[in-house]
Amino acid sequence: MASLQKEDGYETLSDITRPTDIGNKSGVTEVKNIAVDNTSTKPAAVCIDVRGAFIVNDGIVAPQSVDDVGAVHGARDIRLPHHNAVVSHVAVDIGGSLAKLVYFSREPKSREHGGRLSFINFETHSIGQCLDFIKRLKSKQQELNGSIPGELCVMATGGGAYKYYDGMKEALGVEVVREDEMECLIIGLDFFITEIPNEVFTYNEIDFLMRFADVRATIYPYLLVNIGSGVSMIKVSGPKKYQRLGGTSLGGGTLWGLLSLLTGARTFDEMLAMADRGDNAAVDMSVGDIFGTDCGKVGLRSGTIASSFGKVFKMKQQAENDAEDGGGLVNDNRAEVGGTIRCEHNFRPEDISRSLLYAISNNIGSLAYLQSEKHELEHIYFGGSFIREHRQTMSTLSYAINFWSTS
Repeated sequence: MASLQKEDGYETLSDITRPTDIGNKSGVTEVKNIAVDNTSTKPAAVCIDVRGAFIVNDGIVAPQSVDDVGAVHGARDIRLPHHNAVVSHVAVDIGGSLAKLVYFSREPKSREHGGRLSFINFETHSIGQCLDFIKRLKSKQQELNGSIPGELCVMATGGGAYKYYDGMKEALGVEVVREDEMECLIIGLDFFITEIPNEVFTYNEIDFLMRFADVRATIYPYLLVNIGSGVSMIKVSGPKKYQRLGGTSLGGGTLWGLLSLLTGARTFDEMLAMADRGDNAAVDMSVGDIFGTDCGKVGLRSGTIASSFGKVFKMKQQAENDAEDGGGLVNDNRAEVGGTIRCEHNFRPEDISRSLLYAISNNIGSLAYLQSEKHELEHIYFGGSFIREHRQTMSTLSYAINFWSTS
Protein backbone atom coordinates (compact mmCIF):
# COMPACT_ATOMS: atom_id res chain seq x y z
CA MET A 1 0.00 0.00 0.00
CA ALA A 2 1.15 3.53 -0.55
CA SER A 3 1.74 5.62 2.52
CA LEU A 4 0.74 9.25 2.07
CA GLN A 5 0.93 12.37 4.18
CA LYS A 6 -0.67 15.75 3.61
CA GLU A 7 1.90 18.48 3.08
CA ASP A 8 1.00 21.94 1.80
CA GLY A 9 -1.71 20.68 -0.54
CA TYR A 10 0.41 17.91 -2.01
CA GLU A 11 0.11 14.16 -1.67
CA THR A 12 3.44 13.24 -0.10
CA LEU A 13 4.61 9.71 -0.58
CA SER A 14 6.58 8.61 2.46
CA ASP A 15 6.54 4.84 1.93
CA ILE A 16 5.01 2.30 -0.38
CA THR A 17 4.52 -1.42 -0.12
CA ARG A 18 2.80 -3.95 -2.38
CA PRO A 19 -0.90 -3.10 -3.03
CA THR A 20 -2.20 -6.56 -2.30
CA ASP A 21 -5.84 -7.41 -2.39
CA ILE A 22 -8.08 -5.58 0.03
CA GLY A 23 -11.47 -7.12 0.51
CA ASN A 24 -14.76 -6.00 1.97
CA LYS A 25 -16.22 -2.59 2.02
CA SER A 26 -15.91 0.97 0.89
CA GLY A 27 -14.09 2.53 -2.04
CA VAL A 28 -13.98 6.14 -3.29
CA THR A 29 -13.11 6.99 -6.89
CA GLU A 30 -12.83 10.76 -6.52
CA VAL A 31 -9.36 12.09 -7.34
CA LYS A 32 -8.08 15.38 -6.03
CA ASN A 33 -6.71 18.01 -8.39
CA ILE A 34 -3.22 18.70 -7.11
CA ALA A 35 -0.08 20.28 -8.48
CA VAL A 36 3.36 18.72 -8.36
CA ASP A 37 6.62 20.55 -8.87
CA ASN A 38 9.93 18.90 -8.04
CA THR A 39 10.96 16.18 -5.65
CA SER A 40 10.78 17.25 -2.03
CA THR A 41 14.09 18.05 -0.37
CA LYS A 42 13.13 15.85 2.55
CA PRO A 43 14.78 12.41 2.17
CA ALA A 44 11.62 10.64 3.30
CA ALA A 45 9.16 12.55 1.13
CA VAL A 46 8.34 12.87 -2.53
CA CYS A 47 5.32 14.57 -4.06
CA ILE A 48 3.16 12.40 -6.29
CA ASP A 49 0.52 13.64 -8.72
CA VAL A 50 -2.26 11.06 -8.42
CA ARG A 51 -4.75 12.70 -10.79
CA GLY A 52 -6.28 10.03 -13.01
CA ALA A 53 -4.31 7.23 -11.34
CA PHE A 54 -5.49 3.74 -12.24
CA ILE A 55 -4.42 0.09 -12.01
CA VAL A 56 -3.24 -1.48 -15.26
CA ASN A 57 -2.53 -4.96 -16.54
CA ASP A 58 -1.24 -4.33 -20.03
CA GLY A 59 0.91 -7.39 -20.51
CA ILE A 60 4.25 -5.60 -20.06
CA VAL A 61 4.99 -8.10 -17.30
CA ALA A 62 3.20 -11.45 -17.17
CA PRO A 63 1.12 -11.95 -14.02
CA GLN A 64 3.23 -13.41 -11.22
CA SER A 65 6.22 -13.92 -13.56
CA VAL A 66 9.67 -14.69 -12.16
CA ASP A 67 12.72 -12.99 -13.65
CA ASP A 68 16.38 -14.06 -13.73
CA VAL A 69 17.12 -12.80 -10.20
CA GLY A 70 14.19 -14.58 -8.55
CA ALA A 71 11.87 -11.58 -8.38
CA VAL A 72 8.14 -12.27 -8.62
CA HIS A 73 6.57 -9.43 -10.58
CA GLY A 74 3.08 -8.32 -9.63
CA ALA A 75 0.27 -8.66 -12.13
CA ARG A 76 -0.71 -5.00 -11.96
CA ASP A 77 1.04 -1.64 -11.91
CA ILE A 78 -0.39 1.72 -10.90
CA ARG A 79 -0.35 4.17 -13.80
CA LEU A 80 0.23 7.84 -12.91
CA PRO A 81 -0.57 9.66 -16.18
CA HIS A 82 0.04 13.18 -14.85
CA HIS A 83 3.18 12.67 -12.78
CA ASN A 84 6.31 13.83 -14.61
CA ALA A 85 8.58 14.89 -11.76
CA VAL A 86 11.60 12.95 -10.53
CA VAL A 87 11.04 10.13 -8.04
CA SER A 88 14.35 9.09 -6.52
CA HIS A 89 12.80 6.63 -4.09
CA VAL A 90 12.54 2.87 -3.90
CA ALA A 91 10.35 1.45 -1.14
CA VAL A 92 10.51 -2.00 0.40
CA ASP A 93 8.45 -3.77 3.04
CA ILE A 94 10.48 -6.66 4.46
CA GLY A 95 8.26 -9.13 6.29
CA GLY A 96 8.91 -12.53 7.80
CA SER A 97 8.24 -14.39 4.54
CA LEU A 98 8.31 -11.88 1.70
CA ALA A 99 10.06 -8.63 0.83
CA LYS A 100 7.72 -6.44 -1.24
CA LEU A 101 9.35 -3.73 -3.34
CA VAL A 102 7.91 -0.82 -5.36
CA TYR A 103 9.61 1.65 -7.68
CA PHE A 104 8.59 4.41 -10.08
CA SER A 105 9.63 4.59 -13.73
CA ARG A 106 8.89 7.19 -16.39
CA GLU A 107 8.58 4.67 -19.23
CA PRO A 108 11.16 6.45 -21.41
CA LYS A 109 10.29 4.36 -24.49
CA SER A 110 6.62 5.27 -24.29
CA ARG A 111 5.02 8.27 -25.98
CA GLU A 112 2.66 8.68 -23.05
CA HIS A 113 3.27 11.20 -20.30
CA GLY A 114 3.64 10.23 -16.67
CA GLY A 115 4.93 6.93 -15.37
CA ARG A 116 4.01 3.93 -13.30
CA LEU A 117 4.56 2.29 -9.94
CA SER A 118 5.72 -1.32 -10.36
CA PHE A 119 5.60 -4.01 -7.67
CA ILE A 120 7.89 -6.97 -7.09
CA ASN A 121 8.16 -9.69 -4.41
CA PHE A 122 11.18 -11.60 -3.13
CA GLU A 123 11.32 -14.35 -0.55
CA THR A 124 12.86 -12.80 2.56
CA HIS A 125 15.40 -15.57 3.01
CA SER A 126 16.79 -14.44 -0.37
CA ILE A 127 17.13 -10.81 0.68
CA GLY A 128 20.38 -10.63 -1.28
CA GLN A 129 18.41 -10.97 -4.52
CA CYS A 130 16.24 -8.05 -3.47
CA LEU A 131 19.30 -5.89 -2.80
CA ASP A 132 20.80 -6.90 -6.16
CA PHE A 133 17.59 -5.75 -7.86
CA ILE A 134 17.75 -2.39 -6.06
CA LYS A 135 21.35 -2.03 -7.26
CA ARG A 136 20.13 -2.50 -10.82
CA LEU A 137 17.49 0.18 -10.26
CA LYS A 138 20.16 2.48 -8.87
CA SER A 139 22.26 2.09 -12.01
CA LYS A 140 19.21 2.88 -14.16
CA GLN A 141 18.08 5.95 -12.22
CA GLN A 142 18.99 8.37 -15.01
CA GLU A 143 17.04 6.40 -17.62
CA LEU A 144 14.03 5.61 -15.44
CA ASN A 145 13.58 8.82 -13.46
CA GLY A 146 15.91 11.47 -14.75
CA SER A 147 17.89 11.49 -11.51
CA ILE A 148 21.46 10.45 -10.80
CA PRO A 149 22.34 7.21 -8.93
CA GLY A 150 23.56 9.03 -5.84
CA GLU A 151 20.12 10.54 -5.28
CA LEU A 152 18.45 7.17 -4.70
CA CYS A 153 16.71 6.87 -1.32
CA VAL A 154 15.44 3.55 0.01
CA MET A 155 12.34 3.68 2.18
CA ALA A 156 12.08 0.56 4.35
CA THR A 157 9.42 -0.80 6.65
CA GLY A 158 8.57 -4.12 8.30
CA GLY A 159 10.69 -6.11 10.72
CA GLY A 160 13.38 -6.59 8.08
CA ALA A 161 13.92 -2.84 7.92
CA TYR A 162 15.63 -3.23 11.29
CA LYS A 163 17.07 -6.70 10.88
CA TYR A 164 18.77 -5.91 7.56
CA TYR A 165 19.32 -2.18 8.05
CA ASP A 166 23.12 -2.24 8.31
CA GLY A 167 23.42 -4.72 5.45
CA MET A 168 21.24 -2.59 3.18
CA LYS A 169 23.23 0.57 3.82
CA GLU A 170 26.52 -1.22 3.20
CA ALA A 171 25.38 -3.09 0.09
CA LEU A 172 23.57 -0.18 -1.58
CA GLY A 173 25.65 2.78 -0.50
CA VAL A 174 22.58 5.01 -0.24
CA GLU A 175 20.43 6.48 2.49
CA VAL A 176 17.96 4.02 4.05
CA VAL A 177 15.00 5.59 5.88
CA ARG A 178 12.93 3.38 8.18
CA GLU A 179 9.22 4.02 8.67
CA ASP A 180 6.62 2.61 11.06
CA GLU A 181 4.95 -0.39 9.42
CA MET A 182 1.44 0.01 10.82
CA GLU A 183 1.31 3.73 10.12
CA CYS A 184 2.39 3.16 6.52
CA LEU A 185 -0.13 0.36 6.13
CA ILE A 186 -3.07 2.45 7.34
CA ILE A 187 -2.20 5.62 5.42
CA GLY A 188 -1.67 3.42 2.38
CA LEU A 189 -5.12 1.86 2.70
CA ASP A 190 -6.66 5.32 2.99
CA PHE A 191 -4.81 6.20 -0.23
CA PHE A 192 -6.36 3.28 -2.09
CA ILE A 193 -9.83 3.97 -0.74
CA THR A 194 -9.80 7.63 -1.74
CA GLU A 195 -7.47 7.83 -4.76
CA ILE A 196 -7.39 4.58 -6.76
CA PRO A 197 -10.58 3.58 -8.62
CA ASN A 198 -11.72 -0.06 -8.58
CA GLU A 199 -9.28 -1.24 -5.94
CA VAL A 200 -11.45 -1.93 -2.88
CA PHE A 201 -14.02 -4.66 -3.42
CA THR A 202 -16.28 -7.24 -1.84
CA TYR A 203 -16.30 -10.89 -2.86
CA ASN A 204 -19.33 -13.18 -2.91
CA GLU A 205 -18.47 -16.80 -2.08
CA ILE A 206 -21.72 -18.06 -3.63
CA ASP A 207 -21.47 -16.70 -7.17
CA PHE A 208 -17.70 -15.93 -7.02
CA LEU A 209 -18.27 -12.35 -8.13
CA MET A 210 -16.05 -9.41 -7.26
CA ARG A 211 -17.96 -6.18 -6.74
CA PHE A 212 -16.23 -2.85 -6.34
CA ALA A 213 -17.40 -1.10 -3.20
CA ASP A 214 -19.70 1.92 -3.17
CA VAL A 215 -18.54 5.36 -2.12
CA ARG A 216 -18.94 6.29 1.56
CA ALA A 217 -19.00 9.84 2.89
CA THR A 218 -16.67 8.89 5.73
CA ILE A 219 -14.30 5.94 5.91
CA TYR A 220 -13.67 5.76 9.67
CA PRO A 221 -13.80 3.76 11.82
CA TYR A 222 -12.90 0.42 10.31
CA LEU A 223 -11.12 -2.84 11.10
CA LEU A 224 -7.99 -3.62 9.09
CA VAL A 225 -7.01 -7.30 8.97
CA ASN A 226 -3.47 -7.56 7.61
CA ILE A 227 -2.58 -11.14 6.66
CA GLY A 228 1.10 -11.80 6.16
CA SER A 229 3.26 -14.42 7.88
CA GLY A 230 1.06 -13.76 10.91
CA VAL A 231 -2.15 -11.76 11.22
CA SER A 232 -2.70 -8.32 12.77
CA MET A 233 -6.12 -6.81 13.44
CA ILE A 234 -6.16 -3.04 13.80
CA LYS A 235 -8.92 -0.59 14.66
CA VAL A 236 -8.49 2.58 12.62
CA SER A 237 -10.33 5.63 13.97
CA GLY A 238 -8.77 8.33 11.79
CA PRO A 239 -5.60 9.37 9.95
CA LYS A 240 -2.66 8.02 12.00
CA LYS A 241 -5.08 7.10 14.77
CA TYR A 242 -5.13 3.36 15.31
CA GLN A 243 -5.06 0.60 17.92
CA ARG A 244 -3.91 -2.99 17.54
CA LEU A 245 -6.76 -5.14 18.84
CA GLY A 246 -5.19 -8.54 18.43
CA GLY A 247 -4.31 -11.11 15.81
CA THR A 248 -3.21 -14.70 15.39
CA SER A 249 0.03 -16.54 14.69
CA LEU A 250 -1.85 -18.77 12.24
CA GLY A 251 -1.35 -16.90 8.98
CA GLY A 252 0.41 -17.19 5.64
CA GLY A 253 3.62 -18.39 7.26
CA THR A 254 1.70 -21.25 8.87
CA LEU A 255 0.23 -22.36 5.55
CA TRP A 256 3.59 -22.06 3.82
CA GLY A 257 5.46 -23.91 6.57
CA LEU A 258 3.07 -26.81 7.03
CA LEU A 259 2.52 -27.38 3.32
CA SER A 260 6.26 -27.38 2.72
CA LEU A 261 6.40 -30.31 5.16
CA LEU A 262 3.31 -32.12 3.90
CA THR A 263 3.55 -31.61 0.13
CA GLY A 264 6.19 -31.30 -2.55
CA ALA A 265 5.42 -27.64 -3.23
CA ARG A 266 8.28 -25.19 -2.79
CA THR A 267 6.66 -21.81 -3.31
CA PHE A 268 3.53 -20.19 -1.93
CA ASP A 269 2.01 -19.87 -5.40
CA GLU A 270 2.57 -23.58 -6.06
CA MET A 271 0.70 -24.35 -2.85
CA LEU A 272 -2.23 -22.15 -3.88
CA ALA A 273 -2.30 -23.84 -7.29
CA MET A 274 -2.47 -27.24 -5.60
CA ALA A 275 -5.31 -26.04 -3.37
CA ASP A 276 -7.24 -25.08 -6.52
CA ARG A 277 -7.08 -28.69 -7.69
CA GLY A 278 -7.87 -30.25 -4.32
CA ASP A 279 -10.97 -31.59 -2.61
CA ASN A 280 -10.97 -30.89 1.11
CA ALA A 281 -13.82 -33.38 1.63
CA ALA A 282 -11.23 -36.15 1.27
CA VAL A 283 -9.63 -35.16 4.59
CA ASP A 284 -12.08 -32.83 6.38
CA MET A 285 -14.99 -34.11 8.45
CA SER A 286 -18.22 -32.38 7.50
CA VAL A 287 -21.46 -31.85 9.40
CA GLY A 288 -23.00 -34.40 7.05
CA ASP A 289 -20.39 -36.98 8.09
CA ILE A 290 -21.63 -36.61 11.67
CA PHE A 291 -25.38 -36.10 11.27
CA GLY A 292 -26.00 -37.79 7.93
CA THR A 293 -28.28 -36.11 5.43
CA ASP A 294 -30.60 -34.67 8.10
CA CYS A 295 -28.68 -31.56 9.19
CA GLY A 296 -31.69 -29.29 9.61
CA LYS A 297 -31.74 -29.88 13.35
CA VAL A 298 -28.39 -28.11 13.75
CA GLY A 299 -29.12 -25.38 11.19
CA LEU A 300 -26.02 -26.14 9.09
CA ARG A 301 -25.44 -27.36 5.58
CA SER A 302 -24.19 -30.94 5.29
CA GLY A 303 -21.02 -29.73 3.54
CA THR A 304 -20.03 -27.35 6.36
CA ILE A 305 -16.64 -28.29 7.80
CA ALA A 306 -17.05 -29.67 11.32
CA SER A 307 -13.42 -30.69 11.82
CA SER A 308 -10.45 -29.78 9.62
CA PHE A 309 -8.46 -32.95 8.84
CA GLY A 310 -11.07 -34.80 10.91
CA LYS A 311 -11.16 -37.84 8.59
CA VAL A 312 -7.44 -38.44 8.61
CA PHE A 313 -7.12 -40.27 11.93
CA LYS A 314 -10.13 -42.50 11.24
CA MET A 315 -8.85 -43.48 7.80
CA LYS A 316 -5.35 -44.21 9.09
CA GLN A 317 -6.76 -46.16 12.02
CA GLN A 318 -8.89 -48.26 9.69
CA ALA A 319 -5.85 -49.01 7.56
CA GLU A 320 -3.92 -50.10 10.66
CA ASN A 321 -6.75 -52.36 11.76
CA ASP A 322 -6.94 -53.91 8.31
CA ALA A 323 -3.19 -54.52 8.45
CA GLU A 324 -3.35 -56.19 11.86
CA ASP A 325 -6.25 -58.39 10.66
CA GLY A 326 -4.28 -59.38 7.59
CA GLY A 327 -6.43 -57.37 5.29
CA GLY A 328 -3.49 -55.42 3.86
CA LEU A 329 -2.78 -51.70 3.76
CA VAL A 330 -4.08 -48.96 1.55
CA ASN A 331 -1.52 -48.53 -1.24
CA ASP A 332 0.39 -51.44 0.37
CA ASN A 333 2.37 -48.94 2.42
CA ARG A 334 3.57 -50.57 5.64
CA ALA A 335 6.54 -50.39 7.99
CA GLU A 336 7.59 -51.76 11.35
CA VAL A 337 8.44 -49.07 13.91
CA GLY A 338 9.47 -50.08 17.42
CA GLY A 339 7.63 -53.40 17.18
CA THR A 340 4.34 -51.76 16.13
CA ILE A 341 2.75 -51.48 12.74
CA ARG A 342 2.88 -48.08 11.04
CA CYS A 343 0.78 -47.47 7.95
CA GLU A 344 0.38 -44.44 5.75
CA HIS A 345 -2.69 -43.52 3.76
CA ASN A 346 -1.92 -41.87 0.46
CA PHE A 347 -3.60 -38.49 0.98
CA ARG A 348 -3.28 -36.26 -2.05
CA PRO A 349 -1.18 -33.11 -1.60
CA GLU A 350 -3.90 -31.14 -3.40
CA ASP A 351 -6.54 -32.20 -0.86
CA ILE A 352 -4.23 -31.43 2.06
CA SER A 353 -3.50 -27.99 0.59
CA ARG A 354 -7.14 -27.04 0.22
CA SER A 355 -8.05 -28.32 3.68
CA LEU A 356 -5.27 -26.32 5.36
CA LEU A 357 -6.08 -23.20 3.32
CA TYR A 358 -9.70 -23.44 4.44
CA ALA A 359 -8.72 -24.04 8.08
CA ILE A 360 -6.46 -20.98 8.29
CA SER A 361 -8.75 -18.68 6.28
CA ASN A 362 -11.83 -19.70 8.27
CA ASN A 363 -9.98 -19.03 11.51
CA ILE A 364 -8.90 -15.57 10.36
CA GLY A 365 -12.39 -14.68 9.18
CA SER A 366 -13.98 -15.85 12.44
CA LEU A 367 -11.55 -13.85 14.57
CA ALA A 368 -12.04 -10.77 12.39
CA TYR A 369 -15.80 -10.95 12.83
CA LEU A 370 -15.49 -11.33 16.62
CA GLN A 371 -13.20 -8.30 16.82
CA SER A 372 -15.58 -6.23 14.70
CA GLU A 373 -18.49 -7.21 16.94
CA LYS A 374 -16.63 -6.51 20.16
CA HIS A 375 -15.50 -3.06 19.01
CA GLU A 376 -18.65 -2.21 17.01
CA LEU A 377 -16.88 -1.83 13.67
CA GLU A 378 -19.15 -2.18 10.67
CA HIS A 379 -16.49 -2.20 7.95
CA ILE A 380 -13.70 -4.80 7.65
CA TYR A 381 -10.82 -4.58 5.17
CA PHE A 382 -8.69 -7.65 4.42
CA GLY A 383 -5.22 -7.09 2.97
CA GLY A 384 -1.79 -8.64 2.78
CA SER A 385 0.25 -10.91 0.55
CA PHE A 386 -1.62 -13.99 1.82
CA ILE A 387 -4.67 -13.14 -0.32
CA ARG A 388 -3.09 -12.60 -3.76
CA GLU A 389 -6.45 -12.43 -5.55
CA HIS A 390 -6.77 -16.16 -4.87
CA ARG A 391 -10.39 -17.16 -5.35
CA GLN A 392 -10.56 -19.85 -2.65
CA THR A 393 -8.89 -17.61 -0.07
CA MET A 394 -11.24 -14.69 -0.73
CA SER A 395 -14.23 -17.02 -0.83
CA THR A 396 -13.37 -18.56 2.56
CA LEU A 397 -12.82 -15.19 4.24
CA SER A 398 -16.12 -13.96 2.83
CA TYR A 399 -17.91 -17.14 3.90
CA ALA A 400 -16.59 -16.86 7.45
CA ILE A 401 -17.79 -13.27 7.83
CA ASN A 402 -21.20 -14.04 6.33
CA PHE A 403 -21.58 -17.23 8.37
CA TRP A 404 -20.94 -15.63 11.74
CA SER A 405 -22.82 -12.42 10.96
CA THR A 406 -25.74 -14.39 9.44
CA SER A 407 -25.76 -11.92 6.53
